[in-house]
Amino acid sequence: MNIIGILTKPQFPELEAVIKDLVAWLHVRKKTVALGTSAATLLQETDAHGDQVVANQAELVIVLGGDGTMLSAARLVEANCTPILGVNVGGLGFLTEVTVENLYDSLEKIFAQQFYLDHRLRIQASISHLTGHEEHGTALNEIVISKGAIGRMIKTRIQVDKQFVTNLRGDAVIVSTPTGSTAYSMSSGGPILDPSLETLLLTPVSPHTLTHRPLLIPGHASLEINLTSEDEVRGLFDGQVGFGMSHSDSITISASPHQTHLIRFPDRTFYDILRNKLKWGNG
Repeated sequence: MNIIGILTKPQFPELEAVIKDLVAWLHVRKKTVALGTSAATLLQETDAHGDQVVANQAELVIVLGGDGTMLSAARLVEANCTPILGVNVGGLGFLTEVTVENLYDSLEKIFAQQFYLDHRLRIQASISHLTGHEEHGTALNEIVISKGAIGRMIKTRIQVDKQFVTNLRGDAVIVSTPTGSTAYSMSSGGPILDPSLETLLLTPVSPHTLTHRPLLIPGHASLEINLTSEDEVRGLFDGQVGFGMSHSDSITISASPHQTHLIRFPDRTFYDILRNKLKWGNG
């Protein structure tokens, strides 16, 4: 890993000193540093790389931020499967692995090959509009279809591998990965899944029929959601990239051929993260 990319949380001036010290530390170790747009702006660098250029060139991407910044970085490196080290300077942080305080110890371990790659399932979607237009997108956490600002419920018809499952009415439908099970899906009553599982999770939000519960779907299956309500609805990939759907439009969701590779260390497991972030057992 000789080319190190640095991507940061936008508009976060508190990171300036951290990035400056990190760049100097990497240069001492003969590493080439590629700064993303926000990092370069903080250091007032004139030869800034765009974030996508950094993602394409880097052999390791260091992400300074929270889970939102990690989701953005994961989308940028998706095609290259570049390893990501998340440094938590945000809030809850299920995706970030280390803190600023132990960043350099962690990098020493990485350069000494004392780490492993956590392969995370991504999902891909194709939105087919009644007009014939198609849209595509991917997500590491979830894809959400919701009523947006409209007061009425959305109505959907759901199929798995062309087999009818249900007609679902509610405020929203969440299709998440195991990684995303600790995000919006969890706050909507969905289960927490071990991120090593190869499965999709369908979670209804405020369903009209209370017997509609979260549903696990095999990772090899294809999930199709048809919009049967008349009102337009809003969709989001990882809460960041939006799309719209109208009556009779459909979205087909399946596992992506690309995975996100997160750098992890043997002394910290997913269950350690759950206990720490969710304060399990502290009572």
